[in-house]
Amino acid sequence: MNGYGKVARPDPCVMELVSKLAREPWTDRPSCVHPTLSAVARAVHDHSSSAGRRALLPLAPSFLGTAQSGFESTARLVSLCVSTALVGGELTADEGRRLSRAHQTAVHFLTGQDEPAGSARWWFPVLDRVGQSESFYRTFVAPEHAAEAVSVTARAADDVRLRGLLRQCLAVAGSAVTASPSIVGGGRVPG
Repeated sequence: MNGYGKVARPDPCVMELVSKLAREPWTDRPSCVHPTLSAVARAVHDHSSSAGRRALLPLAPSFLGTAQSGFESTARLVSLCVSTALVGGELTADEGRRLSRAHQTAVHFLTGQDEPAGSARWWFPVLDRVGQSESFYRTFVAPEHAAEAVSVTARAADDVRLRGLLRQCLAVAGSAVTASPSIVGGGRVPG
């Protein structure tokens, strides 16, 4: 079935299976999964063969409980996906610029060094003043950056490589769940 649960299809998205395991409504955006990790899973699904999609389904339980807030886990996911695309993807000039800016912004949120890049130069200071920068990045910006990076990576990758990237993202998200936060709001390292 699709995200609305009305049309049967042969290869359900792993996120749809996660939604059922979590006893949530049938959706490809379950609330128990980090939004950026969910975007990566959907992009990997969309760029995989039918056999590759089925091979993603056993990963479903690993996604449960990964929906935590904070710049660190989100930025690590973006950094991993974008780095993979920049190293092994077939990029257009525009994609290269966008993904480089996405990586610079992720590194800013991880280290507090440099400035955020691209549109983050404008939205971050405004939303940070009202305490909304982290949720905006986690929910809207980072999923777009990560999904674009997976799409670029998919041009030169097979199902095994895409599944490997998703497993790496699960490891990052899983370690973030068990680790204590080292980044404080505003994307700056505590001094």
